[in-house]
Amino acid sequence: MRADSVDDARAADARAALVSRLEAEGALRPGPVRDALLELRREVLMPQGWVRRTELDELPVHWQLLGWSVPADRAELVEVLHCGESVLIQHDGEPVLGREAGMRRTGGSMTSMSSGMLMTAVVMEQLGLRPGLRVLDVGTGAAVTCAVIARVCGDRNVVSIDRDPHLTEATRHHLAALGLHPTLVTGDGETGWPTMAPFDRIFASYSLTRIPAPWLEQLAPGGMVLAHLTTGSPSWPALAVISKDTAGQTTGTLRPVRYGHRAGHGLDWIFLKKSFRDRIAVREGATVTRSRQAPPPDSASGFWLAFNFLNPGRVRDGGADHLVIGAPACGSWVAARPEDGGSWEVTSVGPRDIWEEIQHTAILWQAAGSPGTYALQFGPDRQQQVTAGSGPNTLTWTLPAASSPARPLRGA
Repeated sequence: MRADSVDDARAADARAALVSRLEAEGALRPGPVRDALLELRREVLMPQGWVRRTELDELPVHWQLLGWSVPADRAELVEVLHCGESVLIQHDGEPVLGREAGMRRTGGSMTSMSSGMLMTAVVMEQLGLRPGLRVLDVGTGAAVTCAVIARVCGDRNVVSIDRDPHLTEATRHHLAALGLHPTLVTGDGETGWPTMAPFDRIFASYSLTRIPAPWLEQLAPGGMVLAHLTTGSPSWPALAVISKDTAGQTTGTLRPVRYGHRAGHGLDWIFLKKSFRDRIAVREGATVTRSRQAPPPDSASGFWLAFNFLNPGRVRDGGADHLVIGAPACGSWVAARPEDGGSWEVTSVGPRDIWEEIQHTAILWQAAGSPGTYALQFGPDRQQQVTAGSGPNTLTWTLPAASSPARPLRGA
């Protein structure tokens, strides 16, 4: 058997194994999305991918570009493409086509990547895709969702928009190699695409602070919008599910989810850098108290959703074995560890009292009936309000009027 045939067979086996894992985890079920993922040759869609050649916290970061055109790269690239994690496809806004596989870079950041496949499969299933639906896919990126939607709904029914002309150009080339020719647009996805409206489905591959008004206007009766909303923190993602009835009335819900898309253009991608985590570990300048009031458990996801939106800028250290939350903008943090007898050791640094913010939000959340999901309401003045409960115990907040100006992604 020729080497190319062996590599193609290896990729097909890896693709089938990925789909099987997604089925076992409950993200996929028999149907058109599963079938599209089984057919989708990821090595054609993403023939190159950056890999990190240094440890997670090691600086400077060294990157290497793997390419399917290099036979020696193929075994590793098959693993990268089918492990289920994000595939890094663009470094510092570079052109994607015409790169030389094997090139190395030091420093910088990845400016485009595919989403994790568990999250992608879940939201693709939630869209209820079927042949003939007209779909707006916002945030083309690596075009995994665009390819799936085009296979299921028909490529002539799909519009995909991305701000980056390099990504649009590469996507057009890679999708054509798969025999797919959706409408690909370079521009601001938050304005939608009125030329092909109304859309039966509108989907965003990045997180926003609110639902753009043009999407609501371009949504067809009986249609659905799916988008992750965020305050800029990745720690407690929320999914907005919006529908429009035959009378044109738009309603929605906001609910916590396990995984959410990264924040998009104009939003911070905040994370706790190693230097910040090191300060927490040595308790630099910290005050230690004890509390009989426990924080809500991780299973109280409706609480943590409300905490995130009512106290923006908080980031959880997911690698800690106890509750650790930092506020990168001001340097505040809290660490809470359970003790024998039911008390909690609370170690914190100001100027903001994150522990008090947790307790105050818990009181409001419990008074509202400890909601797990929230209503997302759209006012005539384009106001977007999140609410749960009723009467004096209503828990509510208003989403920002617009996204903040574009700025680089950062950590602190």
